Amino acid sequence: MGTTQNQFNVGGMSCSFCAESIKKAYSRTDGVEDVDVSLAHEEVLVRYDDETLSEVELKDTLRDLGYTIRDPDKEKRFEEQQAELTNGKRRLLLAGSASIATAGLMLWMIFVLGRFESTSLAMDLVTLGLALGTMFGPGRYILEKAYNSLRRRIFNQHVLLEAGAFAGLFGGFLGLFVFPEFPTVHFFAVSVFITTYHILSEYTSLLVRTRASQAVQSLLDLRPDTARHVTDDGAVKEVAIDDLEVGDHVRVKPGETIPIDGAVVDGESTVDESVATGESIPEEKQSGGEVIGGSINETGTLLIEVTATGEDAFLNQVAREIEQARAMKPGIIQLADRVLKYFVPGVLTIAVLSFLLWILVPAVVPGTILGTGPQVQTGAFAALAVLVLGYPCALGMATPLALIRGGGKAANRGILMRSSDAFQIFPDVDHVVLDKTGTITVGTPAVSEVVALESDESEVVATAAGAEAFSEHPLADAILEDADERGVEYADPKSFESVTGKGVTATVDGDDVRVGKPDWLTTEGIDLSAATDEIERLQHRGLTVSGIARDGTLVGLVGIGDEIKADAAATIERMIDAGITPVMITGDNERTAEAVAAEVGIDQVMADVLPDEKRDKIGRLQYEGHRVAMVGDGINDAPALTQADIGIAIGAGTDIAIESADIVLMGDRLGGVMDAFEIGTESYRKTRQNLLAAFTFNGVGVAAATTGLVHPVFAMIAMVLSVTAVLANSFGGQLLAGEGVNTDFTVDGENTAIGQEDEATV
Repeated sequence: MGTTQNQFNVGGMSCSFCAESIKKAYSRTDGVEDVDVSLAHEEVLVRYDDETLSEVELKDTLRDLGYTIRDPDKEKRFEEQQAELTNGKRRLLLAGSASIATAGLMLWMIFVLGRFESTSLAMDLVTLGLALGTMFGPGRYILEKAYNSLRRRIFNQHVLLEAGAFAGLFGGFLGLFVFPEFPTVHFFAVSVFITTYHILSEYTSLLVRTRASQAVQSLLDLRPDTARHVTDDGAVKEVAIDDLEVGDHVRVKPGETIPIDGAVVDGESTVDESVATGESIPEEKQSGGEVIGGSINETGTLLIEVTATGEDAFLNQVAREIEQARAMKPGIIQLADRVLKYFVPGVLTIAVLSFLLWILVPAVVPGTILGTGPQVQTGAFAALAVLVLGYPCALGMATPLALIRGGGKAANRGILMRSSDAFQIFPDVDHVVLDKTGTITVGTPAVSEVVALESDESEVVATAAGAEAFSEHPLADAILEDADERGVEYADPKSFESVTGKGVTATVDGDDVRVGKPDWLTTEGIDLSAATDEIERLQHRGLTVSGIARDGTLVGLVGIGDEIKADAAATIERMIDAGITPVMITGDNERTAEAVAAEVGIDQVMADVLPDEKRDKIGRLQYEGHRVAMVGDGINDAPALTQADIGIAIGAGTDIAIESADIVLMGDRLGGVMDAFEIGTESYRKTRQNLLAAFTFNGVGVAAATTGLVHPVFAMIAMVLSVTAVLANSFGGQLLAGEGVNTDFTVDGENTAIGQEDEATV
């Protein structure tokens, strides 16, 4: 017993102010040693003394604050997110209907009857009913959050909202029973409007987050749930992965994902371990060779003995690394929340001071412009007006609206921005670390160069393709594909033999042909002396070299490597032009890494980096004061993606990498990295403009309200103007340009919509 930790997936967090509330609540709980909250991943990691606290008590704290604890199972968590979205939409429809009805009453009273004050008790009571119905109906959850926050002496946006809402109620009651000249209907209307605005603000944030999760969910399929367990008597049966034990035997067929870590007992095959090791060239596996869970078995059937399960398995070690990286990731406070951190207590303080100003100053110094004797009515009006005008409805909407605009624009370019962090932090990024395999390169072997020694290139390719025609090796596929692209015809071999890990021998058009590693050809009696320089040159480029010999004579060489993406060099140039330093990180040897880096224009290279070292490399750059984005696609990239300030996953990559990222590029186009940077920069600029406009309205309104002369009608007009300004700035130019605000994206040629219908409803 002693220090332990628990991680919870939390629903209901809409901004980093929520994250701060959770941190404060736990920091004031006896037994809690440390807490980390990830808004982007909606997770809370708590380290505590299990002799003082229980897991149930930790969960109760979250529930008391008004948050939900989602099921750790992905399927159930997805269903819970859908339920939250449905509830949010229902609340918004109810509150929105009440707001429309209230606005209708106010407009009828002002423009039809020509009065600012109530005309009848019935109208007062109807508006009161709408206010109470909104606050204690769809807005009840906000009230509960505010109450539980206050109980823990936490002042957040929920507290400020309820202060404004109850101020509206109180002002209305004063008009009903104490001061007839108080604008009763307008004060009750305030309670309706600010509650509705808050529900709208939270719903937009929930909408973006949930729709992003839905899009990611469609990409997730990390590993098989079952494996073919071979029993001692030779029988084969399907068992759950979690039921396997060390020493069990598992059969894996060609094309399948290897479900566990193990050692090959029988069989020969090539295994693509790029998702784990970063190496693009598949590894030859035979009896005694080790395999990694998550790798792809390509050519032969393997019988594997399980060597690690549970926490010792590679995938689970990666998951633990990700958890630790999330917990240690630098906390991000949204710009709006930095303002609200001081704005909330400031508004509450000004409201109290306004009331005291009108009570004390005229009593102590009679005859001033404030009057003679305590001005209770004016002081109450001023304090209530401050609380009403102080609720930052536009301020709360500024970030979500900019996020929706930017998210829709990004989705049109095949980019999924999963969190608002991606918008705020990206403009400050000064280093982008790119994995090599599958990110800068395509991730599959391809013929890069053919060297003809005895004839022309076409004849060399035809000879090699004829020998490799029956081979299932990935390097053979590269040669055959090159032959097809060149339009070279080749004959099928009369005889064929594969020498595992070395090459092939075949009879093609009556000639003895051997294709394989230079060292193996030498042992077969082939003289390579004339090609020594060419072999070294190709290897210096980082290519895998295969020699082609016909009837004992070396006729040519084929250099096979991982082809660089077509837009890689242009993307790197865009980074440099934007003042960003590109860095390549890879598990490949330094020679291969330097060759690829030179071709795309990268000066800084981290080579020979083991899978578990990538996160440390990212952390080192952050320790030096850099803002770092990481781009990757493999299982081995996942902890580094989480550690980075911005994690960017290639959508064609592995599920665990996608799930660990803040941004997902649908497909494999690298140029999306800089597209995301430009969209993020523009969206953050819009956010700052929105916040400036909203804060100006709120700041001027609060200052004016202290005079006791601000009528609620003008408060409502200020509210509408501030929201209109934010909406116009967020979407005005986009709508005028005919872009709309849809959030469609294309994945492998298929169009997918992220919440387009719901956003249109909003």
